[in-house]
Amino acid sequence: MTTKSVRPYREPAGGWGALKALSEALLVQRVPLKGAATLRRMNQPEGFDCPGCAWPDPKHTSSFEFCENGGKAIAWEATSKRCTPEFFAEHTVTELASWSDYDLEMVGRLTHPMAYDAASDRYLPVEWNDAFDMIGRELKALPDPNMAEFYTSGRTSNEAAFLYQLFVREYGTNNFPDCSNMCHEATSVGLPHSLGVGKGTVLLEDFDKADCIFIFGQNPGTNSPRMMTSLRNAARRGASIISFNPFRERALERFQAPQSPVEMITLSSTTISSKLFQVRVGGDVAVLKGIMKILVEVDEAARAAEQPEILDWDFIRGHTVGVEALIDDLKRTQWPDIERQSGLTREDMEYAAGAYMKAERAILVYGMGITQHWRGANNVQQIANLALLRGNVGREGAGVCPVRGHSNVQGDRTVGITEVPKTDFLERLEQRFGFKPPSAPGHNVVTALEAMIRGEVKAFFAMGGNFAAAIPDWQATQAALGKLDLTVHVSTKLNRSHLIHGRAALILPCLGRTEIDIQATGPQSITVEDSMSMVHASGGRNKPASEHLRSEVAIIAGVAKATLGERTVVDWDGFVADYDRIRDAIEAVLPIFQGYNARIRVPGGFHLTSTARERIWATPSGKANFLVFPGCGEDPPQSDDDFLWLTTIRSHDQYNTTLYSMSDRYRGVFGQRDVVFLNEYELKRRGLADGDRVDLITASTDGANRIVRNFRVVAYSFPTGCCAAYYPETNPLVPLYARDPLSFTPSYKGIPIRLVRSTGLEQQG
Repeated sequence: MTTKSVRPYREPAGGWGALKALSEALLVQRVPLKGAATLRRMNQPEGFDCPGCAWPDPKHTSSFEFCENGGKAIAWEATSKRCTPEFFAEHTVTELASWSDYDLEMVGRLTHPMAYDAASDRYLPVEWNDAFDMIGRELKALPDPNMAEFYTSGRTSNEAAFLYQLFVREYGTNNFPDCSNMCHEATSVGLPHSLGVGKGTVLLEDFDKADCIFIFGQNPGTNSPRMMTSLRNAARRGASIISFNPFRERALERFQAPQSPVEMITLSSTTISSKLFQVRVGGDVAVLKGIMKILVEVDEAARAAEQPEILDWDFIRGHTVGVEALIDDLKRTQWPDIERQSGLTREDMEYAAGAYMKAERAILVYGMGITQHWRGANNVQQIANLALLRGNVGREGAGVCPVRGHSNVQGDRTVGITEVPKTDFLERLEQRFGFKPPSAPGHNVVTALEAMIRGEVKAFFAMGGNFAAAIPDWQATQAALGKLDLTVHVSTKLNRSHLIHGRAALILPCLGRTEIDIQATGPQSITVEDSMSMVHASGGRNKPASEHLRSEVAIIAGVAKATLGERTVVDWDGFVADYDRIRDAIEAVLPIFQGYNARIRVPGGFHLTSTARERIWATPSGKANFLVFPGCGEDPPQSDDDFLWLTTIRSHDQYNTTLYSMSDRYRGVFGQRDVVFLNEYELKRRGLADGDRVDLITASTDGANRIVRNFRVVAYSFPTGCCAAYYPETNPLVPLYARDPLSFTPSYKGIPIRLVRSTGLEQQG
């Protein structure tokens, strides 16, 4: 275990530090040779897709197309460590619940299907057919299919996700809480009102043509490190990169490219951001409105002086509606409000606006610092507004670029994982398969949790993920999970969710992305969609971690047959035997996948066309819409002067809830995660010093006491009035009511809290 310490990290992102960390990860997982060989096949045309982030592959891949964190994801999956029935026999669930999340996942790959035994408080091995029969009995016993929830993680392939929604809809519900509900649902809900699509409008090659790149609320060096190659190349050819982030994230400052012999040998690096503005937590919309206000003022002055226009009026008049209302709102918005909310000066925003005005082509990148707020969907729409003012949608080198998280979170939604299915989709599903799918809206994550708390839900099935750790408001939500009649998790490793279980509980081990999947017709490939809507094949090459593992597709089919029995109209065995048949069915239901099987056999796959990229606006008006954001606040105002806005963050050695270590190299935190970052001013006004221990308490409005205890204070350059701490450790502080009313995305990035000196009690959640 790394010694606990906090010390400055002065090296650039990437470089030798990344190679060293990756080497250590391979050693920790005991796969130095196997892991290295596996990495050479990742993100290659004939290999497998990275199980980590959704950043796209370049058209011309190099000999290695992986990053530090992608390599850690492979080491984590390809580990030689095993979580066997013998391990479960040695430990009760009560004991395991006291382990850290890191220690749980470090046990290794699951090898056998396991069923919970209440008498011994242990998981015991179970045969696959017996596991399927148990699930079938429990689901068939429910009085109403809507009493079951079916969760999907972004790791699920297109093929598995399509079969999953097919089974669940034949079963009779649209209850599809999905991991995207907790991250980029604000994009899926907000952007269609602006642009007619709920996805980005750029391709990877657009980064090679952009003159200016704005980055809002995104830490690419940790969350999508392969993006750094595109940013480095853009910076070196002179593009302006303006970053807005509460942290001075290391990768937004400078990057040493492991693929550059010159930088590696000379220990040099590339400056990434032309300017990095430390915006206050919840201050991005104020920045966006400030920049747009400047554009409007300069444009009016230019037109009055008969000089070239700043706004793209030909585009605005031909392709948009609503600009007059936007301009009127911007004029009414006052600079003191903009500066107070953003934490930046008018001069800062004038600098950014100047770079944007000079650029012929600009890309607007954003992450969950935008989406995970009380008004996340509205936030997204303001980014679209800024793009539309200069016509930066629908041309090369320009566009809106939401950076999705998990590798197929976008694809899952495309093939039907949604609680609000469209009528034409359901009609084509009925036409292809011959059953009447339900049309009533189902549950998302938040409404599913609310239904569990009310006692209306009795069963929970999860395709991947670590749901119990990822959700907000643990005191209420985890308690509700523990009262269910059935919990089922399809997983590769032991995690917290397996220990917060229902009366009947199953852990079903599945193949990983790196492993060969052999079915009746031979080795199978699955497909994924990256965050720029490129769909490509992925085929594992490693021997499975256990002979008892089954593919996600086979597990879904087994559950479907046991649950639906003779009433099913689907040839589940045929789909399992040959995944081409699944893709043919997807093509029949979703015409955008025309020629699916043929097109994925072309190296690099194919692009699912974005109508907005073609300047075809699939909105009721037939045009792109400027949408007004009243005021500047992304989160509700607070009357308590002593509160801080907490934003939850990931460490550099983390992917979603998966921890690769207990350290955060770029922020200089080692061997610990129970820390809270805030600046020296906020420390002094509270009588605190670096190293003190504090409790974090939510400024709740429902009377509930939400608290995490005994966190170490870390003095750090961070905006005044704000603080940061790691996810998921601070998820207990996020009230279930703290969510965007449009997308239901929890406000993980904007939580009002107070700090009090710790009493030394054990941390609670």
